[in-house]
Amino acid sequence: MSSLSVVILNWNGIGHLRRFLGSVVENTPAEVDIVVADNGSTDESVAWIERNHRRVKILRLDRNYGFAEGYNRALRQIDSRYYILLNSDVEVTPGWTQPLAAMLDSAGDIAAVAPKLLSWEHRDRFEYAGASGGFIDILGYPFCRGRILSNVEVDDGQYDSPREVFWASGAAMACRADVFHALGGFDADFFAHMEEIDLCWRMQLAGYRIMVEPRSVVYHLGGGTLPVSPRKLYLNHRNNLAMIFKCASVPQRIACAVIRPLCDGAEAAGYLLCGRVRNAWAVVSAWGRFVAWHGTLAGKRRAVIRRKKPFGIYRGSIVLRYIFAGKRFDNIM
Repeated sequence: MSSLSVVILNWNGIGHLRRFLGSVVENTPAEVDIVVADNGSTDESVAWIERNHRRVKILRLDRNYGFAEGYNRALRQIDSRYYILLNSDVEVTPGWTQPLAAMLDSAGDIAAVAPKLLSWEHRDRFEYAGASGGFIDILGYPFCRGRILSNVEVDDGQYDSPREVFWASGAAMACRADVFHALGGFDADFFAHMEEIDLCWRMQLAGYRIMVEPRSVVYHLGGGTLPVSPRKLYLNHRNNLAMIFKCASVPQRIACAVIRPLCDGAEAAGYLLCGRVRNAWAVVSAWGRFVAWHGTLAGKRRAVIRRKKPFGIYRGSIVLRYIFAGKRFDNIM
């Protein structure tokens, strides 16, 4: 068994691999395994890695299982104490693995650790996908230290303290292998989007903590500045609703049942007014699929281990907080 493995899930990502994999090889200690789990790519990804990075181990999956199940299948084949899950569009920095591993070593109840996630394109700014640790509000809307809704802050060291958070971004997340597998890994039905928040929520309910360690710094290309595709919008809404149904307390579920249809209905109406019919339909379709999922989700909810209350749920609305009290994280949590 190795102590630590960096695992990159790839699907037809040769462009990202050419741009970013070199930084991972260069800045990851020799004793740490680097594995690219290929999700049935049809491009030249695997051949390019074999020619250019002999240190990198390749794990081939027979088809594209999506982010969630792709990682589940790959990690079952990797014998390591800790995993660092890393997107293929992330540039890492010297010494990036050590603080993450040290944080996991420091306490047995720490299940996952996030590095500080900065923007690859605007390197003085946080990156949308995780910034310096994630939280969630009472209605299930995620936000971060350094990113509230679409507003991303400049990093001037204001969130450089390690602390407990609600979720670590799947773009770059270290976690305990035994906890990941004991809790069933990512929810395979999610396919992609929100699966890491769902997992971190279940980790907390099972008695573990999620931390951010900003001494580890990575740069994520990401997609927070790009227009949201209907497919991504659908998955984010569907999976967010499913996650709340599975994991939230009864009061939080009631709040979401009353208010979220109004919020999401207003969002769909806004898309219609802007002529973005496919986006409006994505929101409506997500609700339809969520309702159809209720029987399955009820079984998943019963299976969730509940040993303690989770940390990092903002008891108000981050949307209203953003509108009326400013765009920064300060004094929210």
